[in-house]
Amino acid sequence: MSRKVQFKAEPREIPDGILVVDIACGSIFALFDVQEREREYCVMGPRPLAQRVIEAAEAALQTADFVTPIDVLVAIGWLDGGAVARWRQGRIPSIESAVQAPPSRIFEALDLLGSWAAQNGLIPNEVQYLERSTERRPLRFSQSTHPALERLYRTHWVSSALPERERKHLVEKFNQPPELVVIWPLKDDWTCNRCGGGGDFLTMEPSGPACLGCVGLEDLEFLAAGDALLTRRAKAKGTRHAVVVRFSRNRRRYERRGLLVEPAALAEAEREIKDRKPAQGALTGARQ
Repeated sequence: MSRKVQFKAEPREIPDGILVVDIACGSIFALFDVQEREREYCVMGPRPLAQRVIEAAEAALQTADFVTPIDVLVAIGWLDGGAVARWRQGRIPSIESAVQAPPSRIFEALDLLGSWAAQNGLIPNEVQYLERSTERRPLRFSQSTHPALERLYRTHWVSSALPERERKHLVEKFNQPPELVVIWPLKDDWTCNRCGGGGDFLTMEPSGPACLGCVGLEDLEFLAAGDALLTRRAKAKGTRHAVVVRFSRNRRRYERRGLLVEPAALAEAEREIKDRKPAQGALTGARQ
């Protein structure tokens, strides 16, 4: 006979051969009697929001030494990662419009996160979010744009265990403008929403795809991924670059394929690396 057991966040075996499986954040669990091959579904009440928020925050803190409201909303299942990407590109007016919960519950979750972070001594840092586009417009979180709510969304909570220098570096990284992302489409039958043209690469705008000429990136040169040294140097020597991604049908996600860099920066990086090789060879021969 199967018996009901208090479920945990992770699947576990119990002595009499029953496997407990967590499904849908604890709202449903299934009991499998391994010996009798009987299956029973039991509908349970959802876990308290506070528990879900705290578990998500603790996991994020353990992984990255900081916690963001966006990460927590994704982790508790209220926000889709794809929606976050579209919002960062400026294609969604506010992140709140993509959250699968009413504003009152969102505020409750953010308030719980702030209370937990303060109790655990985490350090708050307000971060500016900018569009991943050539315009770099500030991103909007709430539909009401209320300053207090916007501040809750923008606050990143950093571990106080980090040395001060590392915390400072982390905060500086938070406030760096995001890298531009250019898509290498699988098909070339797309049309620019501005000029009606096309091309090998495109960027996404709220009104649709745009060609590189219309967004001021037509002078950049494609550098395929694979040479890490050349990529780093070409990127460092220029003032503009964009990350090139392409959709993988096998993995069902966009993957990085290279960079668009300034031709002069690429040429200088290639020349520098070429000149460096003979010098390294001479130094190796002298040592031998």
